[in-house]
Amino acid sequence: MPDSPSDPTRRAWSPDYPFAPANSPFFYGWVIVAAGTLGIVFSIPGQTMGFSVFSDILIRELQLTRVQLSMAYCIGTVTSGFTLPMLGRVFDQVGARKMIVGAAVGTGLVLFFLSQTARLTDALSTTFNGISRTAIAFTLIAIGFYLIRLAAQGVLTMTSRNAIGKWFDYQRGTALAISGVVTSFSFSIAPTFLNVMVKWFRWDGAWIALGALTIVVMGGLGWLLFRDNPEECGLTMDGTLDASTRKKAHADSLTHRDFTRAEALRSTPFWAFNLSFGFFSLFSTAVTFHILDIGKEAGIEGDKILLYFVPIAFVAVPTNLVFGWLSPRVRLKYLLAVMNLAALTTVLGTIYLPSERIWLHAGFLAFIIGNGVCGGAFSALSGIVWPRFFGRRWLGAIASIGMSSMVIASGLGPILFSLSQARLGSYQTIFWITAAIPALLVIASFWADNPQRKFAPVALS
Repeated sequence: MPDSPSDPTRRAWSPDYPFAPANSPFFYGWVIVAAGTLGIVFSIPGQTMGFSVFSDILIRELQLTRVQLSMAYCIGTVTSGFTLPMLGRVFDQVGARKMIVGAAVGTGLVLFFLSQTARLTDALSTTFNGISRTAIAFTLIAIGFYLIRLAAQGVLTMTSRNAIGKWFDYQRGTALAISGVVTSFSFSIAPTFLNVMVKWFRWDGAWIALGALTIVVMGGLGWLLFRDNPEECGLTMDGTLDASTRKKAHADSLTHRDFTRAEALRSTPFWAFNLSFGFFSLFSTAVTFHILDIGKEAGIEGDKILLYFVPIAFVAVPTNLVFGWLSPRVRLKYLLAVMNLAALTTVLGTIYLPSERIWLHAGFLAFIIGNGVCGGAFSALSGIVWPRFFGRRWLGAIASIGMSSMVIASGLGPILFSLSQARLGSYQTIFWITAAIPALLVIASFWADNPQRKFAPVALS
């Protein structure tokens, strides 16, 4: 028998329960921006930024080498990346509200599991004494990496960004830029904040506390505030935006049709943007994952290098705002070229980071400015480009491929860097090799035209 309209379970997921967004005194999309931003912030435990503090702790507690931990991270992350496209289709079917609650609860449960990996390793090593402790520890942490990268970095982030993208059109760049201000600062202070949590609660207690907060706060607010799209609430994208304001939008920002995932994958611009986002994920993840070791090689004492993330945020925030303001006014391929130039600057800054007078050194400035501009541009463009270029109908399926690529790249980065350090005694070789990639992507950016141009009633300028 089908559910009746009064069925409590069905009613709990109604867009008008427990309140109707259409009755909001202001456009409800801005509530989605706040809720989506919170979702991205809660993904930090699954981001490399959140793991950087725990890397050396896990090496010690699980008795693994840096290469072994990086390999486990690679296996777990890459495997989760291959799972994401399937969950992207689920997003299109069930909507953002159910997806965000599931991702929040899943993230919390995985954090509970991660907090027990050392104890589980000891217990299983005693029970199965024929299996080496290293093999057990490696397997457990690889499973943990797979689950946390899938739930937090993957689904929680993807759902939050997609939700914001589905509620805005002309103002999408502005909405994502505002969101980026909060997330940039949150990500920049995350290592320092998590470091304090570890000192207060130990590493396992910190993960337990984060898991409980994610389930209760993000899971609860996700159900309360998220709605899949404005149409189901009797609203329209951007709300009652003045027609004259819409006319200011560049013709290239108009959407004329929805692309299927197969059509998107056959287009050049998809891969120009996707590979650019993938490189940023690979390099930033690798550097963040090994940040303490890279700092040691550069002659930076203790955990001082963690403080570098703060000035990066002060560059990323205005960049994010500028890109958000420019996005409806210029073609995105030019903004992509700037992002790739910043990525190249970041790599060169990392190469020349070592210095006795680090605060006056060009390498330090390039590292900070490059990371800030690239991070701010990435935060803006990664949320804008997919709905603008390919429409909203199959946004989950298309965006999940982009997220999958970034997740896989972020899994490969740490192992490549750790192998360079282990085999050659330094990170410098891998830094120079990776410098060639953004240089090539700068050139590719100029072929990343919006495919919607082909379907415009009148040829776009």
